[in-house]
Amino acid sequence: MFMRIIVNNLIETQNIAAQLARLIQPGDTVLLDGELGAGKTTFTQGFARELGIKRPLKSPTFTLVREYTTSAFRLYHLDVYRLGESSDDELGLEDYFTPDSVAFVEWSQYISSILPQDALRITLRRLDNDLDANKRMIEFEATGIRSVALLAELKGIISNGN
Repeated sequence: MFMRIIVNNLIETQNIAAQLARLIQPGDTVLLDGELGAGKTTFTQGFARELGIKRPLKSPTFTLVREYTTSAFRLYHLDVYRLGESSDDELGLEDYFTPDSVAFVEWSQYISSILPQDALRITLRRLDNDLDANKRMIEFEATGIRSVALLAELKGIISNGN
């Protein structure tokens, strides 16, 4: 299943993320892809804020993983950009994909061999060359039973303008 939307600013990006946060369940995996500055961390910030996470959410580029606790599950925010094309099978990152947590993975292509097969992939793209502009295209692609159901529900909410 696939969905594409256009957002005009950071607030719209974070509102879409907040809508996703209302639907997310323990065991879900969200893959965030896009070039540098595309809005991956902005998206994750909107998601975390909706879950009631008060701590400032920063991209874990230098630590690989940041952990946050919500009332329903642990949220693992992974940023694996620094791994590049190196081997991903010896780091133990697969331990973050558990049935009682939610994992957000930035730059997921670098750990593709250990990712769950059922995941919601979100790709963010700038729509112009101006780095200060905030218009983005957000593409959602579901790859398994749970992620298809999640995307269908999100699509229904967005279509209804809620």
